[in-house]
Amino acid sequence: MSINQIGLEKKDMTAVIEQLNKLLSSYHIFYINVRGYHWNVKGEHFFTLHPKFEELYTSLQVQIDEIAERVLTLGGTPLHAYSDFAQNSSIKEDKGVFNGNECVRGVVSGLQELIEEQRKLSGIAQEAEDQGTADLVDGYVQEQEKLIWMYNAFLG
Repeated sequence: MSINQIGLEKKDMTAVIEQLNKLLSSYHIFYINVRGYHWNVKGEHFFTLHPKFEELYTSLQVQIDEIAERVLTLGGTPLHAYSDFAQNSSIKEDKGVFNGNECVRGVVSGLQELIEEQRKLSGIAQEAEDQGTADLVDGYVQEQEKLIWMYNAFLG
């Protein structure tokens, strides 16, 4: 039996690390999308949305770092090349979006995708007795569910 640095069986962490790297990839693509929304949003809601998108991508940047550090804590290697992110992300690039409502719909869609991935990862982590990973992503889910409600309220 081979145990990692935090007392979990290495063989049980393989699926958790793989899912964390997929999630890391999705976060990176979503982060880039949100940066694009921030830079390119136009229209009557510019002054409302521009700072909200900055707030969101700043939060995503912190979460990206936490996910990568969790991969390292479990004994894995976080993906770190854009080509890996593009290949492993469940979120697709969102190019050429300028309309505020379209940007917000892109945010909602991305958050929904992250939540779905995180719920799956939480279950895998709990099966492997990795409460740390489950707690990490469960916290993200709770925060993102509220964001979806708020962005949908903006859309009416």
